[in-house]
Amino acid sequence: MTFLQCRAFLEELQRFGIKLGLENIRAVLASFGDPHKTCPSILVAGTNGKGSVCAMLARILAEHGLKVGLFTSPHLVKVEERIRIGESLISQNDFCRLLSLIRERIAVLMREDKLGNHPTFFETLTILALLYFSEKKTDMAVLEVGMGGRFDATNVVKPLVSVITSVSKDHQEYLGTKIGQIAFEKAGIIKPGVPVVCGIDGGEAHRVIRKRARELGAPFLGVFDEPGRFKAKKLKGRYRFSYRIGNRTYRFSPHLRGAHQGRNAAVAIAAASILSECWSTLKKNKIIRGIESADWEGRLEVVSRRPDVILDGAHNEGGARTLNAYVEDFIKPPVVLIFGMMKDKNIKRVADILFPTVKRVILTSIPYSRAASPAEIWLTARKFRRKIALEHTLKKAIEIARAEAGSRGTVIISGSLFLVGEAKKIFPKVGRGICA
Repeated sequence: MTFLQCRAFLEELQRFGIKLGLENIRAVLASFGDPHKTCPSILVAGTNGKGSVCAMLARILAEHGLKVGLFTSPHLVKVEERIRIGESLISQNDFCRLLSLIRERIAVLMREDKLGNHPTFFETLTILALLYFSEKKTDMAVLEVGMGGRFDATNVVKPLVSVITSVSKDHQEYLGTKIGQIAFEKAGIIKPGVPVVCGIDGGEAHRVIRKRARELGAPFLGVFDEPGRFKAKKLKGRYRFSYRIGNRTYRFSPHLRGAHQGRNAAVAIAAASILSECWSTLKKNKIIRGIESADWEGRLEVVSRRPDVILDGAHNEGGARTLNAYVEDFIKPPVVLIFGMMKDKNIKRVADILFPTVKRVILTSIPYSRAASPAEIWLTARKFRRKIALEHTLKKAIEIARAEAGSRGTVIISGSLFLVGEAKKIFPKVGRGICA
């Protein structure tokens, strides 16, 4: 297939929607000789923070000279972003070659009635990533769970360590409406005897995950269970953190912004400590260097100055609170928020968190069928109508927001990673210096 044909095939797969279960992906992987069993892996689940933790873990391992495969979702601009080794995205040639093989294999398995239904978009990309990492003989694969955990396609692997970053309400139509139900789905990545790192600070979700680990004989490490192990200090424009595990204390300032990234870093450090015990020794200075050099686009990412333009994919209550905390701590007023969201998200709750703290909200369109229109968002958040404007074109919304913020203010583009992806097409790729 050409790359255009690959894109068309993937677009066609979108019609299969989301199907929970592992039978299909296991059957396809078995037909390829189970490539997911050829290299060690780390599996990272959670409502928020899992992408950042994956990026930090991949960077820590790369600092040790290892070849690290990284599989994440969603992508912001191009689908190849989901699959990379080190700093390099999978090439279009490798992507198309492997996708062609997978399409042909699926067709054969469907004809032989060995699949219950056609693999979904996410299942297909997971298969592609696992084939690619096996083919390239990676030393470690760091895999971000797509949704939930128990029936997510990534859960076919038996990792060296399972990581659960956080649990809050999201994807409730699939995972359940209560925190305990959602936590149970996330806990589905726990395997018998495989260590678990839990970044949840107490509560029902923590209890559910710890109980499941106990049932499966999986060693459990609660990152924040012991008071005083994690500390945060606010400095000018940034945070300085410390995290103590065993007889080591790590002091660090992540390149990634926000108090929450200190907590994500502590989770990554805890996972790295377990890897040091059960796999290969990882050095303290290189762990810190990995934390302080890890980058992850679309998470409090500054893409322009005067005024500052910040992209953040806050798409649920947890993400909104995290963004709001950063705004209150560090953002220069006046703040203008460009906002767009998917219909299946809790627009009202996110709006109630974000809208009160900003001067102006500009609702804009996202070119996806699942996206809520600006008018639909306005109806949901109409109590803020005095500060809301509607502008369907994102480029025009950015022009208006910049003018209103002035050279000393701040423009934030948020509400969905899909919106962030559209904004990334407008702003040229920037070097790391602009984020310092």
